[in-house]
Amino acid sequence: MRIARFSIDGNVAFGAVEGEGPDGLVLDIIKGIPYADFELSGVKVPLDKVRLLPPVLPSKVVAIGRNYAEHAAELGNEVPDVPVAFFKPSTSVIGPGDSIAYPSFSSELHYEAELAVVIGRMCREVPRERVKDVVLGYTCANDVTARDVQQREKQWARAKGFDTSCPLGPWVETDLDPSDLTIQCTVNGEQRQLGRTSDMVRSVADLVAHVSEAMTLLPGDVILTGTPAGVGPLNVGDEVAVTIEGIGTLTNKVIKRG
Repeated sequence: MRIARFSIDGNVAFGAVEGEGPDGLVLDIIKGIPYADFELSGVKVPLDKVRLLPPVLPSKVVAIGRNYAEHAAELGNEVPDVPVAFFKPSTSVIGPGDSIAYPSFSSELHYEAELAVVIGRMCREVPRERVKDVVLGYTCANDVTARDVQQREKQWARAKGFDTSCPLGPWVETDLDPSDLTIQCTVNGEQRQLGRTSDMVRSVADLVAHVSEAMTLLPGDVILTGTPAGVGPLNVGDEVAVTIEGIGTLTNKVIKRG
């Protein structure tokens, strides 16, 4: 099931995305929230009549760095012995179609296409073999990074946590095997990244187990799983799109920060 979060006439709701093709998609409005048992209302709204929002509002986004060997190498880094984890705050999250505001303190903004894991229930110290039980589904993410700031500051909080630096969407796919999916990024229609999730150094199960060993994960929390090789610059006016097999495409435009 594809679960979207959307607004219509000033109201916010979740809906199950049905149909195929850009012109044939409708939302069957969900009674309640997707983190518990829910029913479909049968009330259907064309997707083009609503505004898609970030599919979840996470209390935290835990991101994993250098989880693709070729990406680590392209930036002159080695694959770490243990996963490198960092936070992107909830205020960094935006949805499909929202604008990425180029930060005033950076002159080198980069895209990073990533598979995002969405947590579906409160959990802690999750054994690797039980990770499927706590995952709601998967969505597309762009770990937008102020690369120059990342390189000159030891902590990555400003470089990767600024407002609008975490686009998520367009929806959460709940029925998906994340082990071998095509992941790509285009800028203005030109392909910049192309990889497969099977190239990840550590799997989704490994990462959820690792992160939950340290902290409680709440429904709607997000784990970013790293980016394949091919990262590069974004400029004001660029349109960047992340596409993941079995999920869909997340598109955002870069604007000058006001």
